[in-house]
Amino acid sequence: MRITQGTFSYLPELSDEEIAKQVAYALDQGWPCSIEFTDDPHPRNSYWEMWGLPMFDLTDPAGVLMEIKECRKAYPGRYVRLNAYDARYGRQTTALSFIVQRPAEEPGFRLDREEAGDRRIRYRTHPYALDRPEGERYARGE
Repeated sequence: MRITQGTFSYLPELSDEEIAKQVAYALDQGWPCSIEFTDDPHPRNSYWEMWGLPMFDLTDPAGVLMEIKECRKAYPGRYVRLNAYDARYGRQTTALSFIVQRPAEEPGFRLDREEAGDRRIRYRTHPYALDRPEGERYARGE
């Protein structure tokens, strides 16, 4: 199962060249970038681990791409995403966010159904990855 989160979630994986073009676009708009990683990509898990600090002072895409490469090298078996922030409204608003790396194996989610009183039915999603401890959730670990 392929996790679909972010701006380009229903497109095929972006190449490094396409990622570089998106980073250049974000920086041309004046949007600083940040990189995050996780091994729990549940849709309600919006707070991933931050790779360094947001890159407010970078204007050259090469610097952002270097940080993406370093994060990928440090965490080869985790999800890595790029965020770009637009502060024009007086607060940090995410203008662009997409996954730049995913594990080779994505176990997916299960839908749990619970019947309650008055014929109510509740549903919960359960990520199969959470059945294993943190750091061991995907085949390659890390």
